[in-house]
Amino acid sequence: MQIVHYPHPTLRFESQAIRRVDNELRGIARTMFDLMYEASGVGLAANQVALPIRMFVVNLESDPTEGDELVFVNPIVSRHRGGFEEKEEGCLSLPGMYAPVKRPKIIDIHAFTLDGHEIKCSADGLFGRVLQHENDHLDGVLFTDRISDTAKLDVREELDEFEAEYRCLRETGQIGGADEISADHERWRSKYC
Repeated sequence: MQIVHYPHPTLRFESQAIRRVDNELRGIARTMFDLMYEASGVGLAANQVALPIRMFVVNLESDPTEGDELVFVNPIVSRHRGGFEEKEEGCLSLPGMYAPVKRPKIIDIHAFTLDGHEIKCSADGLFGRVLQHENDHLDGVLFTDRISDTAKLDVREELDEFEAEYRCLRETGQIGGADEISADHERWRSKYC
């Protein structure tokens, strides 16, 4: 398992709700935390490791010995309130790229843990922003979709470089084709969704 980079097709898929949790899925969540820490991130969605399931992990400290490791299964973000604020964001699937993103200051989230416990809370600040960013991933939305037209011009060259690198990986067979990705997604959906 590895973090996929833009423009990998999985990053644009809308993830499917998880219907069952088993030890393999718990292991996947653990691996996602490990990959997130290795990349110095604070959140990682399942699509970012090429899995089409509605789950993401978060630890605002980006350190396994600090902070809280949180797993969100089938999250729903709602009730945006308190106005909006613009802050710089980055993404582990677009490493090294940052741009200002305007998001609601306060959101409500409803999700479940891997043990089936319900999570219902309001979130703001960095926590609220991370939850929105990761939930966007599950809907096939990247932070670059939420930036201004001017900011899009500023990052266009970097996006072009990611696209060129992806084409090279596809041409050399290091990344599977559409049929292979689709078959892999179907396997995961049939197991968990």
